[in-house]
Amino acid sequence: MKSILGISAFYHDSSATILIDGEIIAAAQEERFTRIKHDASYPFNAVEFVLKFANLKLSEVDQIIFYEKPFLKFERLLETYVAFAPKGFKSFCKAMPVWLRDKLFQKKQLFNELKVHDEKFNDENKIFFSDHHLSHASSAFFPSPFSEAIVLTADGVGEWATSTVAIGINNNLEIKKEIHFPHSLGLLYSAFTYYIGFKVNSGEYKLMGLAPYGKPIYEEKIINNLIDIKDDGSFHLKQDYFNYATGLTMTNKKFDDLFGQDKRDPKKNKITQFHMDIAASIQKVTEDIMIKLARSLKKEYNLPNLCLAGGVALNCVANGKILKEKIFENIWIQPASGDAGGSLGAALALWHIEQKNLRTINMKDDMKGSYLGPEYSQNIIENELKNIGAKYEVLEEKDLIEKTVESLSNGDAIGWFQGRMEFGPRALGARSILGDARSTEMQKNLNLKVKYRESFRPFAPSILEEDVKEWFDIETKSPYMLLVANINSKKVIKMNEVEDKLFGIEKLNIKRSEIPAVTHVDYSARIQTVSKDTNPKYFELLKKFKEKTNSPVLVNTSFNVRGEPIVNTPTDAFNCFMGTELDNLVIGNCFLKKIDQNSQLKKDYKNEFELD
Repeated sequence: MKSILGISAFYHDSSATILIDGEIIAAAQEERFTRIKHDASYPFNAVEFVLKFANLKLSEVDQIIFYEKPFLKFERLLETYVAFAPKGFKSFCKAMPVWLRDKLFQKKQLFNELKVHDEKFNDENKIFFSDHHLSHASSAFFPSPFSEAIVLTADGVGEWATSTVAIGINNNLEIKKEIHFPHSLGLLYSAFTYYIGFKVNSGEYKLMGLAPYGKPIYEEKIINNLIDIKDDGSFHLKQDYFNYATGLTMTNKKFDDLFGQDKRDPKKNKITQFHMDIAASIQKVTEDIMIKLARSLKKEYNLPNLCLAGGVALNCVANGKILKEKIFENIWIQPASGDAGGSLGAALALWHIEQKNLRTINMKDDMKGSYLGPEYSQNIIENELKNIGAKYEVLEEKDLIEKTVESLSNGDAIGWFQGRMEFGPRALGARSILGDARSTEMQKNLNLKVKYRESFRPFAPSILEEDVKEWFDIETKSPYMLLVANINSKKVIKMNEVEDKLFGIEKLNIKRSEIPAVTHVDYSARIQTVSKDTNPKYFELLKKFKEKTNSPVLVNTSFNVRGEPIVNTPTDAFNCFMGTELDNLVIGNCFLKKIDQNSQLKKDYKNEFELD
């Protein structure tokens, strides 16, 4: 038996993964344990979990690998400051002490952090380092259901690379092309995230969600001034509009002047139609670049399959556009495409590329539905609930499902906590908030009364795998909620002449389909197809809901409030339940009604977490 521990840390979304003989056994993000969203610290708790789950002590682990190479990152930092000097001196002075104190000596730092887990761990030679983008590419190709594929990785920046193309064949993976810093599609998108007043490395999905409310009227201005896009999708950013290379902000005054408005201050200024149009414009540019890249790669390498990874691969709208173009026969996207997936990819790179171990191709994939985190027995759940002072009813699974279906069909919002926690940013029916997709009020109520976030934010549908074609214009499965497609035209309710003339947020309250709670203003939806193989309990819930309502679709959003990581433990779930206007909580085989709970246990969740 050979074990590998993968670690991602010190930038954002720290995580740990354990492999046993190449099989993904467990993986988790540190934020779920510390309750600090996008936690960048050494993933002590995540490492503890994966070791415990694999029944291993750290000293028994054969190899440990970190997801990037600090020396190469430092080289990029120094060369960038030299290239831009004397600009960026302030940023340089801020960064250097941290690097000279900690980051340059990351192997020693890692060794010291690891020793805390197990005093018998004493071998620095067990620690290895992977290239950042090779970690991303490995996370996408090796768990995929393909024996060969083109692997496209796009994110902010690793060591030098911001976009890479790799070719994967069986257990081999080789990077063929790179785009280097400061030219970055991820950083371009983050620059606009920053400009609109959202938090970088967190608010990019808000930008994507805002885009359908606007029109891409600034697309040409972006292309003519900010980025030079080649026919093959490669690009060059014009740095005089940006400040991220050496500064402490993403954009500068010249960027503001180009669009005629200063960066939005979220504390002072509301989102306007201007911001919606800006969002629509950069989203369109991003989609066009990704489509051009996909077309040129298909033409050059002529392989039938595409794998995607990196933060940009979480742009499910762009993914859906690539799928719709039918450039490739098949597309597979790593569900933990951001830096969290780096721990997984680094471990797989060591196992397959360095050690040359063969792959066994799983026709679904090797991510086990992405349910790779902790789970809690019924006994532990009941003990935690008792200790909190919760009132609950324990039901047989059949009765539990029926009661949940009844509650959902009555318009209730439900916290659903079952099985192993998801790895990656999407709730997939293990740590989810559920609602009836047919409701015209559900989207608004969930945003304002449960999630405590902006009303424009869309929600995703979960649907039985076998019913997806009847409700959406998509031919493939989408188990990880990373593809957007249009609502099937048979389910669409067309807007009348008056409704069609509405702008922006005004469109929100218009019923646009038979499942309005998950239908975005452009008649699209971010789809999760649910399989009996990977989540039988959630599958059964959807099946019974369909039998009762003739609808196989539920609203599925992550079990948390704005600014909070997805819940991990039964206690996390109960606290969130009591801090929001959720009606009921279903946790293991326990059914909890809000009206039955002691009102003194209610929490103020609106101000509990830092807003994102």
